Amino acid sequence: MDRNRAFVPLFSMHARKTHPPLTVSLLALPETTPAILYSLYEVFLSVGVTWSELTGERSDVRRMAPRIVAATKDPFISAIGLPVTPQATLDEVDVSDLVVVTDLVFPPGQSPRGRWSLETAWVRDQFTNGAMVTSVCTGSLFLAEAGLLDGQPATTHWSAAETFRASYPEVELAAERTLCPAGTEHRLVTSGGAAAWEDLALYLIARFCGEAEALHIAKIFVLGDRSEGQLAHAAMTRPRKHSDAVIADCQSWIAQNYVESHPVSRMIERSGLAQRTFKRRFQAATGYTPVDYVQALRIEEAKQLLETGDLSTEEVAHAVGYEDPVYFRRLFKRRTCTTPARYRKRFQRLVRGDSPN
Repeated sequence: MDRNRAFVPLFSMHARKTHPPLTVSLLALPETTPAILYSLYEVFLSVGVTWSELTGERSDVRRMAPRIVAATKDPFISAIGLPVTPQATLDEVDVSDLVVVTDLVFPPGQSPRGRWSLETAWVRDQFTNGAMVTSVCTGSLFLAEAGLLDGQPATTHWSAAETFRASYPEVELAAERTLCPAGTEHRLVTSGGAAAWEDLALYLIARFCGEAEALHIAKIFVLGDRSEGQLAHAAMTRPRKHSDAVIADCQSWIAQNYVESHPVSRMIERSGLAQRTFKRRFQAATGYTPVDYVQALRIEEAKQLLETGDLSTEEVAHAVGYEDPVYFRRLFKRRTCTTPARYRKRFQRLVRGDSPN
């Protein structure tokens, strides 16, 4: 955890980037529906940006540069009657790092054979030139039509499984899968039903930009299991800016020392203020009571330990400053609406997808 994030406005939109942005071509076809197309666009555009804006954490995460690509730039009416506006033509995109084909609408039982000759040729060229090629839902029919899935495992929406098998028997259809990486270096990835765009997006972000950023995006957009509400996805937001130097000094100290026993008393001593004065000024400056501030810091660190490691709940409790694991569990559940064990299971699995086997 970046323990500076809670107290200093260190966030900068000009943070150093170690890699050029990942170029992402979202292919729009006449059968494309706009919901997933635009959802992926917004999610990818948020990588490396939105978490910093919300929390104040500095980021050098690799950005993603999505664009909607089609045969022409002419806006067209999608399969469900809403407009799609391409941003680039196929001819204008020489090389992509990543190509995504989203869900496609077909009349029941209609074969996709013989469609999209221009677009499939373009995607084959992108793949030959090194792009990773992926699909959401029935978009895997397009990849099969392009010949990219021959002899490879793939998945699709359950309702299209019969059409898929009949049209592309050379593909090893695994319709039970949600996410199905395939091919050399897993440069082909298909995903199942329409909502599997979330799984695909997080898998891709984790792969190219790191698991930590995938978890950030999952929390921002509340992706994944929402059965226990959204508090498990919530993070400590950036405290308000202020000019109280005494409180800022205490924030600086607690960011590095929140595991200390009696941290609020230690901050009061450090401030030289009377207890009531300190608590009033702290809340006025930060928007948090001192106790809430310390608890928020500790719970955020606990989340990161649960997301990324294998420490037991008791070890996590001790690592963030709680000697009583029972109290820690109660506090964690009160602030997140889930237990530490369930939180670990949810977020460790969230960005890793299905096993490729």
